[in-house]
Amino acid sequence: MIGANLALLGTFVLLLVVGAPIAVALGLAGAVGVLLGLDLTALGMIGANTYAAVAKYPLIAIPLFILTGAVFERSGVAARLVEFAQAIVGPRKGGLALVAVLVCLVMGGMSGSGPADAAAVTTVMLPAMVKAGYPRPFTASVVAASASTAILIPPSIAMIVYSVVIPGVDLRALFAAGLIPGLLVGAAIAVPTLLLSRRHDFGMGETPVRPPFWASLRRALPGLMAPVIILGGLRSGLFTPTETAVVAVFYGLFVGLVLYRTMGWRDVYDVLAESARISGVLLIILSLAGLFAWAGSTMGAFSATADLILSVSDNQWVILILVMIAVLLAGMVLDGVSIYLIMLPLLVPIVQAFGWSYIWFGVVMAINIAMGQFTPPVAVNLMVTARIAGVPLESTFRWVGWLLLAMAVALGLVLAFPEIALWLPRSLGYRIT
Repeated sequence: MIGANLALLGTFVLLLVVGAPIAVALGLAGAVGVLLGLDLTALGMIGANTYAAVAKYPLIAIPLFILTGAVFERSGVAARLVEFAQAIVGPRKGGLALVAVLVCLVMGGMSGSGPADAAAVTTVMLPAMVKAGYPRPFTASVVAASASTAILIPPSIAMIVYSVVIPGVDLRALFAAGLIPGLLVGAAIAVPTLLLSRRHDFGMGETPVRPPFWASLRRALPGLMAPVIILGGLRSGLFTPTETAVVAVFYGLFVGLVLYRTMGWRDVYDVLAESARISGVLLIILSLAGLFAWAGSTMGAFSATADLILSVSDNQWVILILVMIAVLLAGMVLDGVSIYLIMLPLLVPIVQAFGWSYIWFGVVMAINIAMGQFTPPVAVNLMVTARIAGVPLESTFRWVGWLLLAMAVALGLVLAFPEIALWLPRSLGYRIT
């Protein structure tokens, strides 16, 4: 069985190293593990387990929230949010950079996806920031870091996956737990953003004209209502998370087709096709990750790996730091959903051994993954913003380090004071596990 476990994990790592798609690596590794470690009856269960991994009602929310994000991006919400944020921040040195951070936080409450958030905000903010004197690499770095908060601020697609992988975790509690840490991370990013802007005299060309507050609020209000509808529907108990996603989709279409009139029926077809394509890829990864998780748990590969990690030290802080480093490294090369799918079967025994809260641990993982999403060499968010800005990835390294340091401080606070994450769901009466 030890040989089969090594074959399972080794095949997966080898396929990732040679550049195989994550879904292929998960599926083939799971099949190799079953073939070598279990009997022919188990081999015949591959199809059933692959299907069972996605035949879960809560997962319906994922393609729906992906569609919600696509609709709001296409409807022109981002441009109106920028105008409203400018009315709040006002004309000041570093003001447009702060506007970018604020807009990313709000857009994260609609899309649930860091790369989608990064693409939408960069497209809108880049021309104005370049005109005002912000370097393109700095702009790309700030937006990439700010957009990473989408994995924390509900409706986070990665957290939906987390709640499905770990049965018994209340998604509403998880969403609520991510809100305050998400805002804390956003504030942490804003501090070096403002200080660097002022130190290097970025934004000297910003227009001195401040958009009228009430007029810009009125134009931005339909977009601002989206997070209110999502969170309000969940808190009131009026909708389940999946039903909330359905309501959000129809509200987004209403905003784009009726209120803003920035979308036509051709745009509706385009966002449906785009969302179906993204959802299809994601659900294939989920299904094959289910096979990988079933094979690893059945053969004991994950529990053996967890025991190996626990043997390093009996101090929970040492183990926690090692886990956080591993998650950060994974975040540098993989997306958040894949990290949850791959690492949670390994980490659940560790969480149980130390009695950590699953809700708190999910938030801590999310902050780590958020940091990885703009940390080279892969840096999913940073690749998106750098490509749109037309700059090489290495030109952003000068700025990324400061933003990572700020996020590390926010992570340290959540580690040291778990109530930062747990206070809100506990106050709302959700079950904390």
